[in-house]
Amino acid sequence: EYGVCENLRKLEITGVSCRDVYAKLLHRYRHILGLWQPDIGPYGGLLNVVVDGLFIIGWMYLPPHDPHVDDPMRFKPLFRIHLMERKCATVECMYGHKGPHNGHIQIVKKDEFSTKCNQTDHHRMSGGRQEEFRTWLREEWGRTLEDIFHEHMQELILMKFIYTSQYDNCLTYRRIYLPPSSPDDLIQPGLFKGTYGSHGLEIVMLSFHGKKAKGTKITGDPNIPAGQQTVEIDLAHPLRLPDIENLRDFSELSRIVLEVQEQVRREEQEREQRQEEEEHSQQAASQPASPLGGEGAEGEETAAGAEGTTQDKAPASQPFVLPMGVISRNEDYPRTCRICFYGTGLIAGHGFTSPERTPGVFVLFDDDRFGFIWLELKSFSLYSRIKVSFQNAQAPSREAFDEMLKNIQSLAT
Repeated sequence: EYGVCENLRKLEITGVSCRDVYAKLLHRYRHILGLWQPDIGPYGGLLNVVVDGLFIIGWMYLPPHDPHVDDPMRFKPLFRIHLMERKCATVECMYGHKGPHNGHIQIVKKDEFSTKCNQTDHHRMSGGRQEEFRTWLREEWGRTLEDIFHEHMQELILMKFIYTSQYDNCLTYRRIYLPPSSPDDLIQPGLFKGTYGSHGLEIVMLSFHGKKAKGTKITGDPNIPAGQQTVEIDLAHPLRLPDIENLRDFSELSRIVLEVQEQVRREEQEREQRQEEEEHSQQAASQPASPLGGEGAEGEETAAGAEGTTQDKAPASQPFVLPMGVISRNEDYPRTCRICFYGTGLIAGHGFTSPERTPGVFVLFDDDRFGFIWLELKSFSLYSRIKVSFQNAQAPSREAFDEMLKNIQSLAT
């Protein structure tokens, strides 16, 4: 049931029975198995709690060092639970560099639990906060502060260290699910690593919702916190890019995108007008139903037909290059793409002030990589699939996944 394949007979020599392992460890802590997002202000995170032999371990997954988006994920243990003696399971905090020490886990409810370290002195280093910061910086960014010349980036890094280190592994976690898939999806949904300028690499969940695709932040930053919808892709509005020479001209790409933005705005207005007219006609009992309903259905059918044939008409690949003036953290992006769509990206000031959705271009490179051109910021984000088999992470239903998305966004707001 829990995938334990150890020789449990060896346990009985130490006085711990198979029944103890099941009742006091596996069954007792079954509700914390799966994928979780810690509540660390705007930063979030990704934790997978798994059964590993005769242990239950909470692994925190971290993106690779900026800007190497194609590198594998890093991971480290935050806590573990095991049977040290017959009476009960032992919870140990794994945070810091001094080995396992006493911890506590409280299961608040089925989809929420919290951890507490009872010996936070184990997290301290002999060189004080300065040594702790330098160690954290090497682990988090793979470099020293002297290597980072951008002053704003230095401020963001220092701010994150001060904010996150105050928790001392005393955290509340809320369950998240991997997105369900459908044969009609553009690519397999899932988790991706993406470049976010001075904020470094962040984890984004790509999910499909009919004619829309959404990118939701699992980790975030002070501008756009974890839980917010960073990008939305309009799959009903593919973009035909100009030839490679004209694509280098930012104003040409901007013209194409803004034309589609205006088209989307008009379509939304017409749809709202049709809905209002249909409601009025239904309220008027003396009049027959408005024929506009038929026109609306015809319009939707046309849009759906366009969507269905978009991928068939698009070439297998087409040349791609970023327009002049568009900034990319990673210059090693693919030089061919499959298809592009109109989309919007969420931008905001520090502290998630004045958030707004701005136009952009979703670029599908292959099954495992996509990009987004932020028109207003003149910047480019490159995303690469996280190739990790997370355990106990599937949503029980589509409705449960949609509810989870709504919950983490409301908490971020």
